[in-house]
Amino acid sequence: MAQELSDYFKFRVPGAHFIPSVKAKYWDGYIRLFQYNTGQIYYGLIPHIEKFAESRGYSVEYDSAVRANVEFSAAEAHEFVQSLNLSIQPRDYQYKAFVDSVRQRRQLLVSPTASGKSLIIYLLLRYYEEKALVIVPTTALVHQMSTDFLEYSGGSYSSHMIMAGRDKESNELTMVTTWQSMQRLKIPYFSQFKVVIGDEAHLFKAKSLTGILEKMTATPIRIGLTGTLDGSQTHKLVLEGLFGRVNSVTSTKKLMDEGHIAKLKIKAIVLQYADAAKKLLHDDIKAAKKNSRGGAAVAWQAEMDFLTSYQPRNIFIRNLAISLEGNTLLLFQFVEKHGKILFDLIEEKAADGRKIFFVYGGTDAETREQVRAITEKETDAIIVASFGSFSTGTNIRNIHNLILASPSKSRIRNLQSLGRSLRKSETKDTATLYDIADDLTLGAKKNTTLGHFLERIKIYTGEKFDYKIYKVELNDNRTTERRGRSLY
Repeated sequence: MAQELSDYFKFRVPGAHFIPSVKAKYWDGYIRLFQYNTGQIYYGLIPHIEKFAESRGYSVEYDSAVRANVEFSAAEAHEFVQSLNLSIQPRDYQYKAFVDSVRQRRQLLVSPTASGKSLIIYLLLRYYEEKALVIVPTTALVHQMSTDFLEYSGGSYSSHMIMAGRDKESNELTMVTTWQSMQRLKIPYFSQFKVVIGDEAHLFKAKSLTGILEKMTATPIRIGLTGTLDGSQTHKLVLEGLFGRVNSVTSTKKLMDEGHIAKLKIKAIVLQYADAAKKLLHDDIKAAKKNSRGGAAVAWQAEMDFLTSYQPRNIFIRNLAISLEGNTLLLFQFVEKHGKILFDLIEEKAADGRKIFFVYGGTDAETREQVRAITEKETDAIIVASFGSFSTGTNIRNIHNLILASPSKSRIRNLQSLGRSLRKSETKDTATLYDIADDLTLGAKKNTTLGHFLERIKIYTGEKFDYKIYKVELNDNRTTERRGRSLY
């Protein structure tokens, strides 16, 4: 049976054939959720073990306490929430997520950006009144989460913040930390916590993060929260194993329809290139493949090198950014070879006095917070930021326009990124996303990032977003837009 369980809970990592250790045959590219040697498996996979047993005619025996749910009615939840005298009242779906989490004790809550995940976390912390560890991905989010708790409580609820250089011990019931501050600590440290909450839980598939939760053997209450999953079975099962069954709290479309977040318009701009540019790209790809004997990954890198350095494309993005009204967030992938170039182009041509910011991984948390605070007061600022620094977890209500300057097919990256623009403010109830795509088709030869664009369109369609596709012709000296029928 052990071998059956091992095979049943074995999944190949998406894109494993690109991973160096797999290519070198040091690893077969499979994640095995059942440990054959120890007989251990994640607690959260019990429902899947029951399915495994049922499909093979096996029976499952377990302690009744393992599967027992907590009795907690909606009326009890309402009475408890009212006793907190919150500065903001929970919405119906937040109430439900709170109740479900208390009843189940382990949950993976999927709720989009701007849906108020921090309020759900706060309700759970106040309900349990136990030693709790809240894990977030960045120091900026440590500050933001602690600030949110103070706001909800009217300034009375304090939490201990842990990051580089901060004491990891505290008498406070709630400790908010980055995962980096926890990863080297031993099991005895984690024995103090009865509750663990993982924000941006989709990141917990990383070994460094799973390792933290695996050390928390004395922590019965586990709640994960994320805006989206990547769509793979492997990702979903790992996270369910760590936290519990997936609970879809609400959707971006519902939040828009109910007026909780800004309406979103998507303008997908497909750049059209001259034949000379297309030939240059495909020659670059051919040469890169020949020199490295690589495949798709090499082709993609050659294409990105071309796109980030192609001046007419960068000038088009520059002109777009400075022409838009309202605060604009421009997201890029590569710092030196793209982000810095775009920032310099924008700064050179922007009107005198217009605030232009550059934010990337090396920007300290204090500076990022200053940028965020300034932008909240501005109506015409431009933030040029890397995906990693501003696409996840940063609350900026006053973003009117979002430009995706670097193509990607990642469901998580794209949904997290567009979520940056969806918070309502006094100056906006609608936001516009400009999705920059590139058609460098030459005869029968397609470019990789055009395929990535089609994947993004599938995401927009699946989420029922309002989008339109436009062609834009790029010339060496000028850009013109031709509006008409959709490309696809």
